[in-house]
Amino acid sequence: MTENTGISYVKGDATAPQGKGVKVIAHICNDLGGWGKGFVLALSRRWPEPEAAYRKWHRERARNDFGLGAAQFIQVGDRLWVANVVGQRGMFPQALDPARAGGTPMGSKGVPVRYEAIAAGLGRVAAEAQELGASVHMPRIGCGLAGGKWSRVEPLITERLVRRGIAVTVYDH
Repeated sequence: MTENTGISYVKGDATAPQGKGVKVIAHICNDLGGWGKGFVLALSRRWPEPEAAYRKWHRERARNDFGLGAAQFIQVGDRLWVANVVGQRGMFPQALDPARAGGTPMGSKGVPVRYEAIAAGLGRVAAEAQELGASVHMPRIGCGLAGGKWSRVEPLITERLVRRGIAVTVYDH
């Protein structure tokens, strides 16, 4: 556990969260309806429901709250939920590596991550976690294909979740 943040860091798989009690697995999705690279593949290997719910949510977006900063909660087990948080605008083209200079993301300028959207989505995750009496588990959200920096995401987690008394575990695979 990092003393200054209140976040527990463990080696492991965020799709197999550790500990007792109700758990919410939070991750970041894009606003284009794309699901097929990164952490979502690990989720889909374990449960079909989060992907199906996300695709339906996006398909029916004219009639719901789908968009940057929104969060969708899908129950995948007796005491386990997945939070699809829309925190990136567009996505990097598959042919380009986001870590390489010159890779331009589709549907956005710069990297796809949107820190304000992650903050808003984490606020929704916090409310749901409090209602469920749940801890929150996640990979380093927004820092893979979304191209974000952990030094910007970690304080959002501390502010939106930890300060509300919600236990947070971050998994490094």
